[in-house]
Amino acid sequence: MTSVYLALGYLLLCAGTVGLLLFLRARSRQDRAPFPDNTRLLRGPGESHRQRLAALDEQALNVALLFLGLPAIGYGALLYLAARLAPGYPISSGFLIWLGLAGLLAAFWFGARRLVALIDRRRNTRLGHFGERVVAEQLEPLKAAGYHVFHDVPAGDSPARDAAPTRSAVDRDTPASNTIDHVVVGPVGVFAIETKTRRKGRARVGFMAHEIIYDGDALAYPWGEDRHGLEQAHRQAEWLARHLANQTGRTVPVHALLVFPGWSILRKGRGAVHVLSPRELPDAIQKPTSTPVGLPGQPLTPADLELVLRELDARCRDVEL
Repeated sequence: MTSVYLALGYLLLCAGTVGLLLFLRARSRQDRAPFPDNTRLLRGPGESHRQRLAALDEQALNVALLFLGLPAIGYGALLYLAARLAPGYPISSGFLIWLGLAGLLAAFWFGARRLVALIDRRRNTRLGHFGERVVAEQLEPLKAAGYHVFHDVPAGDSPARDAAPTRSAVDRDTPASNTIDHVVVGPVGVFAIETKTRRKGRARVGFMAHEIIYDGDALAYPWGEDRHGLEQAHRQAEWLARHLANQTGRTVPVHALLVFPGWSILRKGRGAVHVLSPRELPDAIQKPTSTPVGLPGQPLTPADLELVLRELDARCRDVEL
């Protein structure tokens, strides 16, 4: 009977802890904020990744609580039932105890696997968030030169992210994102910047471990070749050009840029997408050598700039408390 009471005590402790945490969480959300209800902030670098991190943290907490509480509750109930069985009952108490132990081990196994998967997804998402912050810091000096920078721009009907191939660091286990990582606006045009944060792998013979080779059509990594990110960057720039043209009534030149934080880029050709490292961004934007998507537009007038900035500001101002 002592083991039964211990199990029931643990059961009550787990249930009480879960209830208290849920109550505190619900109460914290009811706190009155010092801001008006209609306060909206501009999206920061990696806002989509930040939201995913918050969602993953909440999922991990819920799984951890269930992982600790439910197996103990079930096993405690079986122990109590086994202790209360009358002699001669068709099901022996020993069978129930072993059944409960098997269920407890199975719950621990599946709970542990779920937690490990969430931790792995959070690690990849955090890497992607950090990569976008790296790119954002390189864009910051452009503001002093009269450029305007927007981050994590919602792209409306833009296609979802490409399915990341093997060795992708970020997008494989995260939801599809309909955002453009960074948009820079200046007199020479608009720049749609897609960021891909990829871990380094073992280099093949003749390749540098820190270098990506771009021939204008495909990307050669130290471990192999693919086109990951190229088509996505081009589609997003096309969407942004169409959207701004609809809003301003004239052709807006949009350059498609693909950036790989932490890598050096060796360019052996030119393509529709300009591939570069973060430190090359300021020069590539102030003295563009890339060709805008669609029909080339004229340099933006101050009135055009005002319309473009107003549209992007309204589109990106959706961060709530």
